Amino acid sequence: MDRPMLTEKHAQARVRQDLAMRILLADDQPVVRFALRVLLERQPGMLVVGEAWDVTGLLAAAQAADPHLVLLDWELPGMGAARVLAALRKARPDLLVIALSGRPEARQAAMAQGANAFVSKADPPDSLLAAIGAQVRGFPGGP
Repeated sequence: MDRPMLTEKHAQARVRQDLAMRILLADDQPVVRFALRVLLERQPGMLVVGEAWDVTGLLAAAQAADPHLVLLDWELPGMGAARVLAALRKARPDLLVIALSGRPEARQAAMAQGANAFVSKADPPDSLLAAIGAQVRGFPGGP
């Protein structure tokens, strides 16, 4: 049986996906994950590869989805954020992590524990996009 040939459009879409920054969303609030997904999927060069709402799901998805970047809710249920970050670094030392929190005062702790960047959930969406952009400089599909 003949396999259908990929059209030029499909081939280009596959190349864009291969070059895209693969992003994993980790937040216990469905509305936050949805808003992040909508924002990121509208950006060229970004692909949301999974979502997690607790630490167990995050650690599993970090292995299975092979993300380049995790957007991590600093208050994600399951264990302390510092332990979560340490577990992510142990499993995936090259993984970029941007900590998100509704508490701007969490910035210092997140950065001290090794997050690559911090964005307050109260900041405008452009702040998150700028933080992602700063992390992906030099990435093949990045800015």
